[in-house]
This record gives sequence, structure tokens and C-alpha cells, in this order.
Amino acid sequence: MAPPTLLTGKASLLPGSTHLSGIAKIPAPAPLTLTPTGFEGDQQADLRVHGGPEKALHHYPRDHYATWSDEIGPLPLLNAAGAFGENISLTGMTEADVAVGDIFRIGTALVQVSQGRQPCWKLNLRFGVPDMARRVQRTGRTGWYYRVLQSGIVAPGDRLELVDRLAPDWSIARLWRVMYVDRMNAQDLAAMADLAVLADGWRRHAARRLERGRVEDWTARLEGPQ
Repeated sequence: MAPPTLLTGKASLLPGSTHLSGIAKIPAPAPLTLTPTGFEGDQQADLRVHGGPEKALHHYPRDHYATWSDEIGPLPLLNAAGAFGENISLTGMTEADVAVGDIFRIGTALVQVSQGRQPCWKLNLRFGVPDMARRVQRTGRTGWYYRVLQSGIVAPGDRLELVDRLAPDWSIARLWRVMYVDRMNAQDLAAMADLAVLADGWRRHAARRLERGRVEDWTARLEGPQ
């Protein structure tokens, strides 16, 4: 497997809007310092819902780009890594291959898969596709996040090396299925709520569904300000 592309970006206005976002990422030409909140110099515009220790790095499979190009057209945005706001772009690892709790070494740092991505409405503006966030959620081509277990230096050319698997039965694809397909499966929701390596936010989602007996409303996240 080839080394991943490392990407960072500054917050900027989304196309045709007054909304700031850090979703536009470009490849890093030099080594990066990785801290518990991500690559030094990388930015997120809304820290209430983006970034933080459980979303320190976003990984999006480059494998999905060709499929997106087939589905929404060969947009220039899909010609290079970074279209989905990812910090790590790699071919050969998808949501079916990676499980929450997986620990990887990259450079001198250690990272751990913490949760899948819950796509938001800013993808709609980024791609100029009104339902892009819903498409990402519906397809399960979401990518995932890492928390940082050990800070370090990560350089272009450093490989992502699997160190340990703590919950191999809980792939990102399985988490997606529980969250968005088989949404009221009480047994799986209870297991998610008790899954120690899963981000607290996702564990709370599972616990609330069990308690309330209904699925949360995703409209605001997927469609944005009305």
C-alpha cells in the first residue's frame, strides 16, 4: 500500500456563500506536527461540530473518488485529494476494512479510529450538489476520524501501519449500518452504547435512541440553515 497523502487547510468562505469552512485541504509539502487536536496549522471554522480530540484527523478513501465521478459527474474538485476535507487520503483502505479502535502508527505518532463521519450540509456547497451530504450518508462512503494517542511528527511518505485492533467486529461500515440503515436494532444499539473505543458522541446517539425509541432528526445537519 502506498503512503497516504497528508492534507491541511485554512478556513475560507464556501463557494457562493458567507459561511466559513476548513473543508478545502491541500497536500502538505513538508513534515507536520500532529497534536491531540490535529495537524498543526490545519483549521476548522466551527469547533462546536468539527475538530477536537475525537475528530483530530479525517481520513477519506481515495477509492471512492471514481465512483463519485461516475455518479455526480467529473467535477474538477475530484481530480485531486482533499475534496471531502480529509487530512489523510489513501487508496486500499475503506470503511469495510477499518474498525473503530484500530490503532495505527504514522511517522512518530500513534492514532486510533474513533468514529465514522457524519456528513454535514457544507458538502452541498463545496460540491455544488444540493443533496451531497445526504448522498454521502446514504452510500456509507463517509470516511472516518482518528483520535491521537501519541503526538509526533508525520512526513509525506510516512506509511500508515496497523499496530492493534481492539474491536475488529465493529467496522466503520457496520457502525454506518446501525446508525443509518438498521436504525432501531436494539441489540446493536446497546452494544454501540457500551463500546469503550467509540467516541462518546456516537455512544450517546445509540443510548438516546434506545431510551426514546426513535431516530434523531438529521435535517439541520444535512441541509443547513434554511
